[in-house]
Amino acid sequence: MPLTKERRGFAAMSEAKQREISSKGGKAAHIKGTAHEFNPEEARRAGRLGGEAVSQNREHMAQIGSRGGQIRGQNALNRLRTDDNGHEAMPAIQSTAPEREDAHVLAAQHAPAAFAGAGAGGGHQVSDL
Repeated sequence: MPLTKERRGFAAMSEAKQREISSKGGKAAHIKGTAHEFNPEEARRAGRLGGEAVSQNREHMAQIGSRGGQIRGQNALNRLRTDDNGHEAMPAIQSTAPEREDAHVLAAQHAPAAFAGAGAGGGHQVSDL
């Protein structure tokens, strides 16, 4: 017995062919009057149930949050490194700090006023890193 299953029937068709068949089925159901259309309340309930199911896996949620933070930091770093036309505005700074802190350090070096805060005790100082 093979270790991988052979794709047969609908699964073996190209994505375009699957879409074509699915579209015909959906149109036929609407014409026949048996198609289901979600109303706003049903859509809210379905979304809430899906969100509850996903959020019960705390490890998965932590991974999602962590990855989002990494991407946001990398995007900030890229914005600082390029000008409005996408050209390199400054060279990458070699740092021994972990990459997630790299964007903060780089920003603090090139825009200290933005990180100094609005008065005594406000914001982070470069020395706080």
